[in-house]
Amino acid sequence: MINYYIPDKIYFIKSYFSEKLHKHHMINFAAIDFETANRNGSSVCAVGVVIVKDGEISDKFYSLIQPEPNYYDYRNTEVHGLVASDTDNEQVFPYVWEKIEPLIEGLPLVAHNAKFDQGCLKKVFQVYQMDYPNYHFYCTVKASRKHFPQLPNHQLHTVSAHCGYEMRAHHEALDDAYACAIIGMKVFGETMLFM
Repeated sequence: MINYYIPDKIYFIKSYFSEKLHKHHMINFAAIDFETANRNGSSVCAVGVVIVKDGEISDKFYSLIQPEPNYYDYRNTEVHGLVASDTDNEQVFPYVWEKIEPLIEGLPLVAHNAKFDQGCLKKVFQVYQMDYPNYHFYCTVKASRKHFPQLPNHQLHTVSAHCGYEMRAHHEALDDAYACAIIGMKVFGETMLFM
């Protein structure tokens, strides 16, 4: 029996498959969260964005926004703590979105209860007569129900804690987006390929 010793080829095969495996687990997306001033979806008053590249958080963005229509409902203030005086001197949405757009270019958007955040984005684009670029949204609520059916509920702070991140300020847009990014890396990391 003849034994063939070809270390270079073995190394090449191992390297090739480990690279393929790494690429399969590589995820790129933008987690996004909006807070609203009132019951109008267009009344976004805060936004948080967390960028995930190659499975790691690579960038963050937060801004207050002067809402449209510009008034606060006490129910909304009870949720996030923001009032008119917090946003009276802030920029309106189109100027804030100019800063976000390059960060999220080409990335799918991930949100906890994506229906809400996607609805807000579409409505505020409409109010300012901006062309909506048909962003692709994925929902961590739906995904977490499939991945973690044992949890008592699938609220953001519950799922986030299960994934290893204890939120410091629930309903603060950047912390919500950060928690969503942590969940997204867990629930989409092995089941979706974001390139």
